[in-house]
Amino acid sequence: MAQRYRLDRGGRIDRARPLTFTFNGQTYEGYAGDTLASALIANGVHLIGRSFKYHRPRGHFSAGAEEPVVIQLGEGAYTIPDVRATQAELHQNLAAKSVHAWPTVNFDLYAVNQYASKLLPAGFYYKTFMWPQGAWHFYEKRIREAAGLGEAPDEPDPDFYDKRYAHADVLVAGGGPAGIASALAASRAGARVILADEQFEFGGSLLSRHHEIDGKPGTDWVAEAVRELEANPEVRVMPRTLVFGYYDHNWVNMLESLTDHLAEKPRDVPRQRFWKVRARQVVLAQGAIERPLVYLDNDRPGTMLASAVQTYVNRYAVKPGNKAVVHTNNDSAYAAALDMKAAGIEIAAVIDQRKQPSGPNTEKARGAGIEVYAGHGIIGTEGGKHVRKVKAAPLSPDGSRVDGTPVEFDCDLVAVSGGWTPSVHLHSQARGKLVHDAEIGAPVPGEPLQANRSAGACNGTMGLKSVLAEGFKKGAEAAGALGFEAGTQPAPEADDSDFRPARWVWLTPSTKPVGHGGKHFVDLQNDVTAQDLYLALREGYHSIEHVKRYTTCGMGTDQGKTSNINALHIVANARNMEPQEVGTTTYRPPYTPVTFGAWAGRDYGEFFDPVRKTPMHSWHEQAGAVFENVGMWKRPWYFPKAGETMHEAVYRECRQTRESIGMLDATTLGRIDIQGKDAVTFLNRVYTNGWKTLKPGHCRYGVMCREDGMVLDDGVTMCLGENHYLMHTTTGGAGGVLAHLEEYLQTEWPDLDVYLTTVTEQYATAAIAGPNARKLLAELTDDIDVSKDAFPFMTWREGHVAGMWARVARVSFSGDISFEINVEAHNGLHLWQTLMTAGEKYNICPYGTETMHVLRAEKGFIIVGQETDGTVTPYDLGMDKLVSSKKDFVGKRSLQRPDILDPNRKQLVAVLPDDPSEVLEEGAQLVETVKDEPPMDMVGNVTSSYLSPNLDPDKPRSFALATVYGGRHKHGQKVYAPMGDKTISCTITDPFSLYDPEGVRLRG
Repeated sequence: MAQRYRLDRGGRIDRARPLTFTFNGQTYEGYAGDTLASALIANGVHLIGRSFKYHRPRGHFSAGAEEPVVIQLGEGAYTIPDVRATQAELHQNLAAKSVHAWPTVNFDLYAVNQYASKLLPAGFYYKTFMWPQGAWHFYEKRIREAAGLGEAPDEPDPDFYDKRYAHADVLVAGGGPAGIASALAASRAGARVILADEQFEFGGSLLSRHHEIDGKPGTDWVAEAVRELEANPEVRVMPRTLVFGYYDHNWVNMLESLTDHLAEKPRDVPRQRFWKVRARQVVLAQGAIERPLVYLDNDRPGTMLASAVQTYVNRYAVKPGNKAVVHTNNDSAYAAALDMKAAGIEIAAVIDQRKQPSGPNTEKARGAGIEVYAGHGIIGTEGGKHVRKVKAAPLSPDGSRVDGTPVEFDCDLVAVSGGWTPSVHLHSQARGKLVHDAEIGAPVPGEPLQANRSAGACNGTMGLKSVLAEGFKKGAEAAGALGFEAGTQPAPEADDSDFRPARWVWLTPSTKPVGHGGKHFVDLQNDVTAQDLYLALREGYHSIEHVKRYTTCGMGTDQGKTSNINALHIVANARNMEPQEVGTTTYRPPYTPVTFGAWAGRDYGEFFDPVRKTPMHSWHEQAGAVFENVGMWKRPWYFPKAGETMHEAVYRECRQTRESIGMLDATTLGRIDIQGKDAVTFLNRVYTNGWKTLKPGHCRYGVMCREDGMVLDDGVTMCLGENHYLMHTTTGGAGGVLAHLEEYLQTEWPDLDVYLTTVTEQYATAAIAGPNARKLLAELTDDIDVSKDAFPFMTWREGHVAGMWARVARVSFSGDISFEINVEAHNGLHLWQTLMTAGEKYNICPYGTETMHVLRAEKGFIIVGQETDGTVTPYDLGMDKLVSSKKDFVGKRSLQRPDILDPNRKQLVAVLPDDPSEVLEEGAQLVETVKDEPPMDMVGNVTSSYLSPNLDPDKPRSFALATVYGGRHKHGQKVYAPMGDKTISCTITDPFSLYDPEGVRLRG
């Protein structure tokens, strides 16, 4: 198909490289250097989508990231939803289609919503779908069918993504004139600079306008500047790189596109690279976004920002229309009108809301024969899938009403300019203050809270000469703040026409009240109108954040780049307030959407979670172990023999351990080395029990709480020497505990002389348990006396086991006599093999985590995260003796609250099913009174449930641990567990009475 709207000459496209692409199944042609938007316009395709709520026709509106209309890019596994055609670089065989339209964008059945618009005002879904009761599932299905802006691919992403870290003296965000000038100034001073811009060409507005700098075209100045920067080894020049997030301590995130613009995607190159940059200084130079004007039916395809029309004409050599009306309130649109006229677009009229338009561009337009209607505003448009006529009229002095006879203009293009909004997004993300600038009608950067400065249009500076001067100044200041000698660099000569003279009519009136006879659209993607904003105010939503959420204004994929400022002023006027009083909505990263793939990088599939394996892992594999994932570790779950089920294997492992000896790979326990003269003070503060009496060679069990008094972790800590301790944590909680301890040391007790080092992976641990454990250990050591008197419970000894240095702890999680043998990690496999070989005569068996759970539960020992759920205190677990009344510790005050001491709180108990063969389900609810049907009053729930071979010598015996309201006072009482088609009757008992209640075996 011929590109009938392509200009014969001009533009920055490569006419020697024609490209074909498809849109909605139709094949078109374009050129290298086009975006999908410019190529569609060249082919006369203006209807590209539908709006979110009313499914009204939507066309090209902008030329950049502010575009509210999105499309679906690519096919199959490569498809990407919600892409802006303005940002999609054209390549051979690119395929795209419209979204949010069914069955086609030209004939969308959901467009019937337009005719029911009075039934679909802001917030209608909060009120409409509540009746009749129970009908929500019917509504939900239909709403889901009609909602959404794109389709996620069904297949796995075939691309891969990378992450990279970088440091810079000065990071410049934005490659327009201000950004280039800043980078030049900083780099010439000797600073290490990163210059990043989202577009594939540097230059920003200079690529779209006819400016001269130092007597030559602005694009020539850009080319020379970029060559200088690229030749500097201390400068990284990054096109196609979006700076989208600005966090604390000058931590900046960027997204670099590497293959999106290529027809053939190299398989060895990532699609995108996620950059994480720490910059000493940041210069923000993201420019400004042109605002639309809010007038009646201002959403018809063919309505575009004036600067976008100028970009398409000058940069891409395409005509968005043949006959245009320009609607403006400032001088900048006149430059666009002149460029449009030069490109062969007939200018029917310039509708200027100002009473006495003035400015260099205004006079040039009049001199070129362009008719200007001063003091007028567009009060309505006509057209279906494309604008074909506008109606304008004089406005009253205050701009609140029509004050004269309307005049009509035929046109197929409306270029609008409501002034310029500085892109303050990154400044705000960095927690910088905003100050409302009445001259430009928008907020500008105020005092920054980080080491950054804004330059150019994003700082409210609009004239090119002023922008360049400010860019050089801010770049030099950034380098100078770091000690570089920047000197004074004069700005080049350039046109300095300013866009500030403007008249602010935030809501152009029509001949009827707002909300009658058509719609004044504020948000083109979400179909938010001025009437919706008024409705939100009437319903009590006065905060601008509440108005945003109630109306969804600015909540689309464009994040309100063209709608939020207009909405802010409409709300301010309606409330008779100053814009500064209303404030702005929160600017959150990312600046524009970022793919999930970029966030994930290579951390997906098998790399999503790091896999940690103990030194004995290969032995476990050869022994046929079944593994489970615990805190990133691969832990043996059980070791089945040929033909054994899981339950049979666990039953055997439990019995052999109690009768002779079993061995557990306990390498995965978290270990934190604690040193410093205040180490014991630190332990005293983080654990509920006392630690000052713990001597070297001894161990102590401790419970750790959060500030709310709830159990965070537990474990055994060994005193290795004066001011030196080794803390053990749960496998899954190790990272969280270390973070918890580090936070307190850094924020609450920075005066303490304490140093924490994670040493989990420095050791391998084999825990042997059972009556023959002492015999086996005695055979393998010559320098450790393992007798009961010499090596009592809760002590540790250092020596050699199987010829290797070892630290052996006399602790037990099984409830039996047990020794935990710790060796250097590289000796772990040898230790394990030696123990297994030497233990054959004792019928030693390896056991996994499931057997470990059964053995510890038989003894009444808890597992944090299983018997606890973030609402359980030490008192609830029966650990009252471990809560010191003589010292302070984290959580102590919370543990003194009356509700924490309430005897009717859920407390740990054991539950014995009356039928020993019935095993309760973990998580099962417990009741005291059984009814024929729910609801029933729940009194507790099962936390652990097993079948034990050891509680009854004659037969297997089921048992469970549970938390029950007032459980410690209900020993001997009945509870019931409704489980599907049956109810299991149980008896509550003491959890510590099930196995060896006196601890004879434990201390034997």
